[in-house]
Amino acid sequence: MWFLKKKKPRVCVIGLDGVPISLIQDLTAKGHLKTFAALQEKGHLHQLKASLPEISSVSWSDFMTGTNSGTHGIFGFTDFKPGTYDLRFPNFLNLEAPTFWDKLGQAKKRVIVLNQPSTYPARRLPGVLISGFVAIELEKAVFPGTLLPKLKQINYEIDIDTFQCRQNHQLLWQQLGSTLEGRRKALQLFWKEDWDYFELVITGTDRLHHFLWSAYEDENHPDHHKFLEYYEQVDKFIGEIVARFEKLTGSLEGLFLLSDHGFTGIKQEVYLNAWLEKEGFLRFAAPGEKNLAQLHPDTIAFALDPNRLYLHLEGKFPRGRVKPGEVESLKKTLREKLLNLTFDGHQVISHVFDTREIYSGPLVDRGPDLIALGAKGFDLKGSLKKEEVFGRTDLVGMHTWDDAFFWAEEDYGNGLKISDLASIITRSLLPEENN
Repeated sequence: MWFLKKKKPRVCVIGLDGVPISLIQDLTAKGHLKTFAALQEKGHLHQLKASLPEISSVSWSDFMTGTNSGTHGIFGFTDFKPGTYDLRFPNFLNLEAPTFWDKLGQAKKRVIVLNQPSTYPARRLPGVLISGFVAIELEKAVFPGTLLPKLKQINYEIDIDTFQCRQNHQLLWQQLGSTLEGRRKALQLFWKEDWDYFELVITGTDRLHHFLWSAYEDENHPDHHKFLEYYEQVDKFIGEIVARFEKLTGSLEGLFLLSDHGFTGIKQEVYLNAWLEKEGFLRFAAPGEKNLAQLHPDTIAFALDPNRLYLHLEGKFPRGRVKPGEVESLKKTLREKLLNLTFDGHQVISHVFDTREIYSGPLVDRGPDLIALGAKGFDLKGSLKKEEVFGRTDLVGMHTWDDAFFWAEEDYGNGLKISDLASIITRSLLPEENN
């Protein structure tokens, strides 16, 4: 008698950096995203809340650990060296919580993770890891290192040249195309291996939105059709992955798509340190030298990118003056003043979060005291050099917090956060842990 061998459970995750659910819904309704249209008939598109702050380094760390900054220790692209005003650039080696890939390895599962942001330098995983943004050298972005020649052979690129592409949009389109082709070749290279978990992240979407979000919103923009064509290419590529997965497993069970934050257009950039200085919360010892090393002892609060507010705490910072008994009162004052900030009659700040209420874990004290969230179109920045509170640069798109997306075959209801996804995604591969 012949018995059909039951196929082992597999999971495939497709990440789209910086793609809001509103854009998916809009371009699907207009017929540009055929794969997403088919997926929405077969599953559920959920609205997803990103991390706080709503940036890739924190949000992807929330995703890969199933925790928040108070546990995994990544609070932003920069952080303080303890007890100083000196900044460091946290990387994958500074992540202080295990990833769910590590847990899969402990369960003897093999993972392949391609172009995952915030995993540089690549470290040992139970399978393959190709680091994404902000990977500097391909040589340090690959585990195991023996795969490097294969990646060079297919001309694999980690990212576009964001410095040049910011101004040169012709180069932007070229490099968006070449990096997407690199992801496709990497898919072909690694899909044929035996794996339990496969993940691929596309980051070109985030780059496009920062530099040319206006090309999406304005149908008369000279690059509007190129914007749509790029999304059609991304959608087609996703369709290829979906088809491969369905052929391999016989169903869409175990397939997931997500973004790490949303996006919208910029009305004004908002320089929090300029506002703090004007309000009397921030002073510099030498007026011509605006840097953290020159904070005056009378400073009460200051900001780090993009929207992290730190009280100048006694004992936490060398010249800190804020005593424990003053903390709650100062938080209340800052929150009230920030929520009353307006520009041309529009409220600038939509929320001010107390990090003790949104973070949990042993590392909460390392982080900021408050996180301000800009209202739609108001992009908060932590620059120390700006003199005015409001201004504009050549960036046209900004991150948003509460309109990322998550697609799954099953309906998981409302109120999902990106840190919730680890347990959902690994449920079939780690059934004992998720029970």
